[in-house]
Amino acid sequence: MTSPLLKPLERYYRHLAPWLDRLPLDAVLLLMRVVLGSVFFLSALTKVDAGGIMQSTFFLFENEYDLPVIPPALAAYLATLAEISLSLALWAGLGTRLAATGLLCMTLVIQTFVYPGAWVTHGLWAGCLLNLILRGPGILSLDWLLNAWLTDSSRQR
Repeated sequence: MTSPLLKPLERYYRHLAPWLDRLPLDAVLLLMRVVLGSVFFLSALTKVDAGGIMQSTFFLFENEYDLPVIPPALAAYLATLAEISLSLALWAGLGTRLAATGLLCMTLVIQTFVYPGAWVTHGLWAGCLLNLILRGPGILSLDWLLNAWLTDSSRQR
């Protein structure tokens, strides 16, 4: 016999959880792409102006960001280019897994060398990026359309 206190929990496991498991993740994957793309794109906008990369960006890469191996000026250019291009790819859902992998690598570098105390924020980014890498962009993406088109055209041969 079930305790009255456990009835809501029992209802959840018998009815709600299986129903939720059947819902598609496409809207959630789109939300992840839009939000994460925005985080990195807005970061890129702080690095540039109409004349290109700002001097303050070079200053940060030379003095605040402690990146090993790579020269600060090159790192400034690569980080800005990656933030812009990979964000656009995420928004479009084009090459999503590759873009998410690039942003995950960037997140790991930021966490390790730049802001190690911001592990909660970077952990959230990493969790979402890993979800996109493992699950793909969902049906609301150019990747899905391209895959459908390529699959259809290969059947016609």
